[in-house]
Amino acid sequence: QSYFLFNTTREQLDYLRFPLGGLLKNQTREIAKKLELNVADKPDSQDICFVPNGDYASVIQKFRPDSFQKGNIKNLDGEVIGVHDGIINFTIGQRKGIKVSDKEPLYVLKINSDKNEIIVGPKDKLGKKNILLKEINLLTDKKDFDQNIYVKVRSTGALLEAKIDINADKTANVNLMNSEDGISPGQACVFYNQDPLGYKVLGGGWIKE
Repeated sequence: QSYFLFNTTREQLDYLRFPLGGLLKNQTREIAKKLELNVADKPDSQDICFVPNGDYASVIQKFRPDSFQKGNIKNLDGEVIGVHDGIINFTIGQRKGIKVSDKEPLYVLKINSDKNEIIVGPKDKLGKKNILLKEINLLTDKKDFDQNIYVKVRSTGALLEAKIDINADKTANVNLMNSEDGISPGQACVFYNQDPLGYKVLGGGWIKE
């Protein structure tokens, strides 16, 4: 859950209290059982909490109906090789459901929402080491970025070692030590460092490219 808290401001943190912060989930469930709370054995949620019945597409259709318009699928040479039914149906790194074929498997490399285009290519073109972030939010001092730290580019992803360069215009350049597949604009990139208590969120930003 720490991934989703990166955009909390320092002012907001002054008011936050986490009474369960020192407990593991199974310990919390045991306390709930002793108190006879009906949520003690409730299954963990796997869906987006604000999406009714897990139907995220209907929420996006409400706010971004243009995401469902047909558009072109292009290869890396800029050639149109197919038509898609809406960029909503695609994520970076996707292979299934593209409905176009080539000599080797094709993956979604880029989603160009301005032109309503999907760019596809071979898997070896998926990896990225350099990421540009916008609207960054820092929960610590810039000196904490003098050395390499860790980042996450998706909530369930691994911690990736990186060097962060903070810019004056609330952008940041993230240089990964190792190439990572499936980095998607619009997702959060969250900064972490490690101390004796575990991993601590230092802030983050939104992936621009």
